[in-house]
Amino acid sequence: MDALIRIDDVTKQYDRAGQPALDGVGLQVAAGEAVAIMGPSGSGKSTLLNLVAGLDRPTSGTVTVAGVRIDTLSETALARYRRRTIGMIFQFFNLLDDLTVEDNVLLPAQLAGVRRAEARSRADELLAALRISQHARDYPARLSGGERQRVAIARALVNRPTLLLADEPTGALDTATGEQIGEVLLDLNHTGQTLLLVTHNPDLAARYASRTVELVDGKLASDVTTGVRR
Repeated sequence: MDALIRIDDVTKQYDRAGQPALDGVGLQVAAGEAVAIMGPSGSGKSTLLNLVAGLDRPTSGTVTVAGVRIDTLSETALARYRRRTIGMIFQFFNLLDDLTVEDNVLLPAQLAGVRRAEARSRADELLAALRISQHARDYPARLSGGERQRVAIARALVNRPTLLLADEPTGALDTATGEQIGEVLLDLNHTGQTLLLVTHNPDLAARYASRTVELVDGKLASDVTTGVRR
């Protein structure tokens, strides 16, 4: 497998006297895969996502994304890596309430130095694709939870990231809205977007990922390729 993500023998220890958050984990994810990371609370799911995002560093082992050892990068290089390679979606959206929908989506492009006209064109394209163009000049507080998550997805995609990371993206939504967001993620994956999805929801994993990895007590318990159902 030609791996986009390669995690080799990674351990993450926050407390020297306690159980490691991750304990000798090895994992590879190919470009274009949709992989769900599952496990009980405290199993290391979010820690794994943070290591791939370059938001944390392993205590030991290596993390390589798109051929780059990100665990050895400087903070400046990590910030550049996140802007260019990673798009992130969170459970509680993390939108800025004092910015309009359009400006929330544009923010990562502005931070990356993308020309304003190019960034605006990309934002308009994403808002249209996600069916929220009518809210471009609204503020997030006026939107439903599902609409806010669509804005968050557009923001995550504005810099055309190689890898999309989603941490419980439907956790704050009702079942029907969560299924709609799951369909959005599935459609993105069908266009070739690589997706790493942390979820407690086995139905979401089964329906919208082609492979499910389970962590238990910081260790890799299972890694099953299932195929995606429509």
